[in-house]
Amino acid sequence: MNDPRAQFPALQGGFSFLDNAAGAQVPQACIDGITNFLSTASCNVGMSYPGSQLADQVKAQARAETADFFNCKSSEVVIGTSATAITFMLARAFSRLWGPGDEVIISELEHEADASPWRNLEAQGVTVKIWRASWPDSRLDLEDLRALVSPRTKLVAICSAANSLGTMPDVAGAARIAHSVGAWCITDMVHYTPHHLPDVRATDVDFAFFSTYKVFGPHMAFLYVREGLLPKLPTDKLHFIPDDSPLKLEPGTQNHECLAGWLGTLAYLRELGGNVAGRAGMVAAYKVIQEIEQPLLEFTLEKLKSMPNIELYGEQNPTGRVGTFCFNVKGQDPFTVAEQLGKAGVGVAAGNYYATMPMKALGLEGAIRASLLHYTNREDLERLLKALDPD
Repeated sequence: MNDPRAQFPALQGGFSFLDNAAGAQVPQACIDGITNFLSTASCNVGMSYPGSQLADQVKAQARAETADFFNCKSSEVVIGTSATAITFMLARAFSRLWGPGDEVIISELEHEADASPWRNLEAQGVTVKIWRASWPDSRLDLEDLRALVSPRTKLVAICSAANSLGTMPDVAGAARIAHSVGAWCITDMVHYTPHHLPDVRATDVDFAFFSTYKVFGPHMAFLYVREGLLPKLPTDKLHFIPDDSPLKLEPGTQNHECLAGWLGTLAYLRELGGNVAGRAGMVAAYKVIQEIEQPLLEFTLEKLKSMPNIELYGEQNPTGRVGTFCFNVKGQDPFTVAEQLGKAGVGVAAGNYYATMPMKALGLEGAIRASLLHYTNREDLERLLKALDPD
């Protein structure tokens, strides 16, 4: 594949999409997957006629290929509507397991989807502790976590990449510490997966989730649950669903057309990686993604750091982070700046992006966020930089 951008219809209009952390654009293969499913037969699963069999096939294939993406078994993959819906559903199950005296630890870098659901457990008497980051570099120190855990710790929640600042914590290290006291570890991979291929085996986490619409796909999400944990989760489910089945966390009819679109996205990624089958194709694709993104990350980071009118927050080193940049223009309101950038043909975010803890730690009401992906080009970034410093 010579030019990934050519696969994304939305990019052909000339607008610079730099709010990718809020949602990626989709390739034509994703659009075709959705269109073909709905055009062929919009049917439900479980029946003997061809349209229903197609829905069965799409659902099973999406689960299997997402297992390759996670590096896990198909039986460990749960289909969800959104990352936030997934975590609130898990929190309801946890609320039936834990109570007074139990503890949950949340990193200070979390998006509220990996924070608010666990804070809700305080209503059951659960104590919630915050694993503080160092500021302004936004790093998490494993020794600080080690000092927080205890035999009463039930869960450690940590992002694989912070949606606000792009920082990538040591998730595998956090999981080791959680397991050392018998706790579970959950990681929010929503902001990580557009840039790096997840590997739940390598990180040894118990739960992980991501949103496909951040990974060039439709609006839905997936959850990994380590084998053996599903029966331990007291969920709201239809009474005939087996207690060890992912279906217990998949109430109702799934969005089959979005599953078909996600399969199209995965096909695009395999093509990007040289049309290699299985997880090997995903590994090859993300090698290409890294080769494209890293020079752009380094270029943008150095430029923003050198601009005297820019206050750049978070990790200042190009390693240990993804291409997400949180900053303000000194003396200017971030919402006004974002509006001006939009008029200049550059889309960015302004506000807290549901990352209220990092913003509070930085003493900010809000900031601008510009985020690149592998379909971003140098022209997009130069347009942003010129608009920020027109002189």
